[in-house]
Amino acid sequence: MITLITYEPLWITLQQRNISQYSLIKDYGFSTGTLDSLRQNKNITMKTLNDICNVLNCNVESVIKHIPDEYTEGK
Repeated sequence: MITLITYEPLWITLQQRNISQYSLIKDYGFSTGTLDSLRQNKNITMKTLNDICNVLNCNVESVIKHIPDEYTEGK
């Protein structure tokens, strides 16, 4: 499976803001399924991405990182 989007910046942002994954579930209403998708770099909805940015008061770049597809890189 080719990963084009990684949520690695999210984990850094959460750590910087002292917000745990548990807190995202308990205090902010995110589902365990959503957190599981994020941990596995699976698809999430734009609404979920928007909700994360609102909760963390951050830009999209603080949540996701694009990894260029080797097939389109350099075109």
